[in-house]
Amino acid sequence: MDPNTLQKINNWLEGDYATEVKDEIRRMQSENPSELEDAFYKNLEFGTGGLRGIMGIGTNRMNKYTVGMATQGYANYLKQCFALSPEALAKGEMISVAIAYDCRNNSRFFAETTANIFAANGIRVYLFESLRPTPELSYAIRKLGCKGGVVCTASHNPKEYNGYKAYWDDGAQMVPPHDKNVIKEVEKIASLDDVKWQGGEANITLIGKEMDADYLNMVKGLSVYPEICTVQQDMKIVYTPIHGSGIMLVPQALEKFGFRNVHIVEEQSVPDGNFPTVVYPNPEETEAMSIGLKKARELDADILLGTDPDADRVAIGVKDRKGEWVLLNGNQTAVLAFNYMIEARKAKGIAQPNDMVIKTIVTSNMIDVIAAANGVACYNVLTGFKWISKMIREKEGKENYIIGGEESFGLMIGDQIRDKDSVSAVALGCEMAAYEKNKGRSLYDKMIDLYVQYGCYKESLVSITKKGMNGATEIAAMMEGYRSDPPKTIDGASVEKLLDYELQKGRNLLTGEEWTIDLPKSNVLQFILADGTSISARPSGTEPKIKFYFSVNSKLENADDFEVKDKELEERIVRIQQEMGLK
Repeated sequence: MDPNTLQKINNWLEGDYATEVKDEIRRMQSENPSELEDAFYKNLEFGTGGLRGIMGIGTNRMNKYTVGMATQGYANYLKQCFALSPEALAKGEMISVAIAYDCRNNSRFFAETTANIFAANGIRVYLFESLRPTPELSYAIRKLGCKGGVVCTASHNPKEYNGYKAYWDDGAQMVPPHDKNVIKEVEKIASLDDVKWQGGEANITLIGKEMDADYLNMVKGLSVYPEICTVQQDMKIVYTPIHGSGIMLVPQALEKFGFRNVHIVEEQSVPDGNFPTVVYPNPEETEAMSIGLKKARELDADILLGTDPDADRVAIGVKDRKGEWVLLNGNQTAVLAFNYMIEARKAKGIAQPNDMVIKTIVTSNMIDVIAAANGVACYNVLTGFKWISKMIREKEGKENYIIGGEESFGLMIGDQIRDKDSVSAVALGCEMAAYEKNKGRSLYDKMIDLYVQYGCYKESLVSITKKGMNGATEIAAMMEGYRSDPPKTIDGASVEKLLDYELQKGRNLLTGEEWTIDLPKSNVLQFILADGTSISARPSGTEPKIKFYFSVNSKLENADDFEVKDKELEERIVRIQQEMGLK
């Protein structure tokens, strides 16, 4: 075993750790040394979004100690940035944070551990009394004037995982310089003795119902056509929280919008960190939505919606032109939502000349085309809603933000929250369906009409997982290969441009022309082909994965040709993936 790993293990055996922790280490030493090595071979990194990892003992796991040391570093940084004067302290003023948690095993324990440490550091804590959706945490930070916040969740990861998302005073996850500076402070916490574990319990205030009411009123205010929701109040809606925190607010949001015929998927309605009915609690996966699809078919519903464990992602199911249920992908959902906010606001007469929308660089370029056709500014940012939020801050007072989103089933509507929000996305999705139903149509019909109007776009995502100690090295080697020796053609089309977001440089591979990319550094590569195809490669920041995003498009003359055109585009994507050795 590596000497550094062995030293970490011995530190835990000799340090002030719980007896049961030491017993478990000894058991693993005799029964499963490889698992023990994986638990200690590195420290669980406090990345730019916080912590995320498998739960268990060890420096490379989510546990009381890794969470505690991360919180102490974050608390130290908050006190540096928002230091109070002696006069303010004499008046009893305090830095404050908000803390929420989802349905996962140990989420409440991690949230309470986090709250106790902040409180012991003289920071006022607003702790949600029970599980809540992540977007409500973002809203609460802004509403309460907090300087930061934490939600304990691992989003849509498997049940073995948990995590810790850290937020700043605008309700968004941290961006430079704060993200890197917090990491430095966390890295300074060398031992358990550096952590203030208890002593400030009086600084903790529980919050819940009042914040729920404020948040739901905010969501209701996002409705563009409340009168149509009233007309279509009996539209048949099926919703599944997939055992997550969405059950706390999504049904109430739909009621606020006026919908009266909502059916909850009972088998998945109870919050449960073991996610007993699914392999993977991710609404992006068809398997996770299968029970909801079955119920939607049985009820002949108008729309199906599902949210992930912390209720920031949404999946939508609709009937196609043959009456068969299909799940929209994240790009299709984003295209429909962006178009609705642009089109409906214009029809209602509430569009502003300075309206803007924001998407990520790996989200469908169809949105750019729709925005341009409607005279609405569309900005592209790096993957992650913190970058959408940063752009909102930069444009505040000059441009009017209406919606942002990305292909990974996330939408952020209105500027009163600064993270993706499936509660408002579910409500808006149902309003969109009601808007089309009022015309005797479906959301699927609308999607195809948009393809005819703006071009037929098809996207696909391939995720490759490289687990273990060598995974990161293998992924780095893949990226370096693409960066240093980019392909000249793919599927018979010339590769015209290479966009390297790590080097912040764009290059025309045919002419040699180069230009600067005005975005923060990020390890993302994009190939732009002569036929309009784009291919992006991006290592995940939270998992041992590398993701490849494919986008192809073609003109669609009429709606009746959609299935043929869709098949052609699918075949093109498959050929590209095979050529790149990904299929």
